[in-house]
Amino acid sequence: MNRVFAVLTAFVLCSPCPLYADYGVEDRGTWPMSWPKELEGLRERSRAFEGPMALLLHYSIPFTKREEFEAVWPHLLKVKTKGAPIVLTRGSNFWLGEGAQAGVCIHTPPNGETPLADAKEAGGNWRHTTYIELIVDGEIVDLNRIRLPPDTPIVDKRFQGDAPTMP
Repeated sequence: MNRVFAVLTAFVLCSPCPLYADYGVEDRGTWPMSWPKELEGLRERSRAFEGPMALLLHYSIPFTKREEFEAVWPHLLKVKTKGAPIVLTRGSNFWLGEGAQAGVCIHTPPNGETPLADAKEAGGNWRHTTYIELIVDGEIVDLNRIRLPPDTPIVDKRFQGDAPTMP
């Protein structure tokens, strides 16, 4: 009996087991070519995430210079679905990775699904829209220096922790 138990234990421990990750990550911005050409220079330092459920797409762009962020901010707003929110967070952030304190994460529907043209159609389910998470540090990304669109809901999570967000 001990021998059977030992063989079964060895088989279970040595058999290949599939591994599951929450996100697929690519160290490059793989956003659609239809996005504003002014964002092209940011692709190489950006990251693309796919997951965790329904394979939603997320594009993170870290910034180290205020002037650079402010120059592309109007172009980032062009990819956001009309009426979709801007989510404000702060500090170390899952999307930006270690060391980065300021940047943007653009959340989009799954690959192949066209974002809704108007967030009113989403009924509060933002996963069908393209919305922006703005990682604010007060220096590089300074809310006093940029314009937030007046028709956009602002979800302020800067003081609720550093977990990935989906409003």
